[in-house]
Amino acid sequence: MAAERLCGGNAVSAEAGEALQVIMGSTRFDPSSEKSTVAAAARELSSRDDFRGDICRIYPPADAPLKELRIRWYRDDSAPDDDTAAKFTLLPMGEKAGTAPDVAFVTFACRAEELTGTTPQHITIMVEPGGMPTEPEGDTEQLEALKDAHATVAHSFSLAMAKELGCEDNGGLKAKPSLTPA
Repeated sequence: MAAERLCGGNAVSAEAGEALQVIMGSTRFDPSSEKSTVAAAARELSSRDDFRGDICRIYPPADAPLKELRIRWYRDDSAPDDDTAAKFTLLPMGEKAGTAPDVAFVTFACRAEELTGTTPQHITIMVEPGGMPTEPEGDTEQLEALKDAHATVAHSFSLAMAKELGCEDNGGLKAKPSLTPA
């Protein structure tokens, strides 16, 4: 399956599809579960008191170096604090965003009628390897490409979630990711 058709078909932008190729080392992927969509995750996020859940898991063919990529959501009643692990390069997206060669996150504020609890809700989308992750290897250029790729995928899923939830101003997310460090 092509990357742009994964996770319900509206979560992976063309740029995120290319980024998945960088991360996973493949241009083809196993089909996502029919229940693994941004729309399903948005319904779960807005209708329950849970503070985290899965959006989708992406699997390349068996011979790819990375076996699984997990995309998750987290919800909080307060804005993110400045206690971000030193491993992240901070990016100017949403309320807070960070990336590393093997993980990225984007947090955005969402005001929407569908959300329960205090508003705005602060939603974080996290992209990370599944299973037993290993430290990415490569030269500086390769590691920077992996950082940008993870951030691009996190932005794509964040924007799709903000749109699905009906967040005012798409949660402050622009149409394209901002990959220049903050």
